[in-house]
Amino acid sequence: MRLGSIILFVALCSFTAYYIYEPIPEEIEERWKLMLTNSFFRSLSHLAHFSELIGFKDYMGVMYLITLIEKVVPVSDEHVQVTEEKFDGVEVVLYQPKHQGDDTELRRAVIYLHGGGWCLGSSRMSPYDLLARKIAAELNAVVLSVEYRLAPAHHFPVPYEDVYHVVKHFLQKGVLAKYSVDPGRIAVSGDSAGGNLAAAVSQQLLKEPGQQVHLKVQALLYPVLQALDLNTPSYQQNQHMPILPRSLMVRFWSEYFTTDKALFRAMMANTHNSPESSSLLKFVNWSAFLPEAYHRQYNYTAPAVVQGVGGEAVGADGPSQSFADPRASPLLVPDAALRSLPKTYILTCEYDVLRDDGIMYATRLNSAGVEVTLEHYETGFHGALMFTVWPTDFLIAERMTENYVKWLKENL
Repeated sequence: MRLGSIILFVALCSFTAYYIYEPIPEEIEERWKLMLTNSFFRSLSHLAHFSELIGFKDYMGVMYLITLIEKVVPVSDEHVQVTEEKFDGVEVVLYQPKHQGDDTELRRAVIYLHGGGWCLGSSRMSPYDLLARKIAAELNAVVLSVEYRLAPAHHFPVPYEDVYHVVKHFLQKGVLAKYSVDPGRIAVSGDSAGGNLAAAVSQQLLKEPGQQVHLKVQALLYPVLQALDLNTPSYQQNQHMPILPRSLMVRFWSEYFTTDKALFRAMMANTHNSPESSSLLKFVNWSAFLPEAYHRQYNYTAPAVVQGVGGEAVGADGPSQSFADPRASPLLVPDAALRSLPKTYILTCEYDVLRDDGIMYATRLNSAGVEVTLEHYETGFHGALMFTVWPTDFLIAERMTENYVKWLKENL
C-alpha cells in the first residue's frame, strides 16, 4: 500500500509538473509565475473546448469566466469620482479626478477601450479600473472606459459601432464642456482588441468632414491590426506562447465575424483570403514593412487566395466575414488615409503573436509622416500590462504602466 501511494504521488507530481511547465524563453522575467498563471488559462481553455464539444456551452461562454473573476463594482474614492452612464445608448464608466487645480481649469481626457479579443473583457475588470484611476489621478484627466457589446453575441461591426458612437457623442463640444474637458487634449487608447478599435475609430474620424473636435493622440497597446496574414514571423515564433497562443487569436478573429467554424479552420490554415481581399495583401506584406531584425529565419509567402469557405464568400462582400474591412483591420488603408492621424504611441512585445501588427503599423505611420513612438519590450508577452493584481502581478506590468502613463503625460 505504501509503495502504491508513493507511485501515485510521484505520478501526480510528474503530471502536475508536465502540465504547468512550458518552454518559455529564458529572457522572460518571472517565468514560473507566468507558467502558473498560464496553467489556469490552459485549464479553462480545455474546459471550454470540452463544454463546446458536448454541446453544454460555447467556447467563449466558458472563457468569459476570466472576465467574471476579475469584475469589480467601480466606486468613487478620495481621488476619483466614478459614475456609470450611457453615451448614445452604450454603457460607459466615467472617472473624474477630484480636487486638482482650479475648478475652471479644463482637463485632459482619455477614451479607453478594453481588450479581450472582442469576445471577453470589461471596463469593470479590476486591472482596467486600476489603470483608469491611475490615469485620472496622475494626469488630472477624465477617463472614459467603454463597455462595448461583445462577440459572438454581437458580431462585427457591432463592437466597433458601439465604440464609435461613444466617441462621437463624447467629442461634442457641449458634452466636453459638461465634464470640463479641453477639446484640444483628448486621446483614444486601448489594449489588444481595444487597440484595434482605437486605431479604427481614429481613422474613421478623419473621414468625417464636419468633425470639429479632433483627437490629439492615440495610444495602442499591443494592438491587433490585421486579419489577412495570420502567419507573420511573430505568429509563427509565438504560436505556443502563454496567454495568447495563435489558435486563440485566430479563434477571436473568427468569432468576431461569424459562428461558422469553417472560417476558423480556414484562418488556422491561412487560406481564408478571397479575390476581394487579395488586392489588400500589399498593405500587410511583412517583408516590406517589418524591419529585417524581426524577419528571423522566416521567409515571406503570400497567403493563399481561395474562392470561398464553407460554400460562401469570405471577402469584403461576405455576409459576416468582413476581415478586409479597415474598420476591422486598420492596416488595410493606403498611406493617404494615414497622413492626418494624430501623434501615436504603440507598445509591442517580443513574445506576442501580435508583435508584427504593431511594428508594421508604426513603420507605415512613420512613412506617412505621422509622429510615432514605438516602445518595444524585448521580454514582454501579450497582455502583460494588465497583470497588475495579486497574485498575477508582474514587474514588467509595472514598468509598462509607468512608461505608458509618462508618455501620455508628456504628449497629451
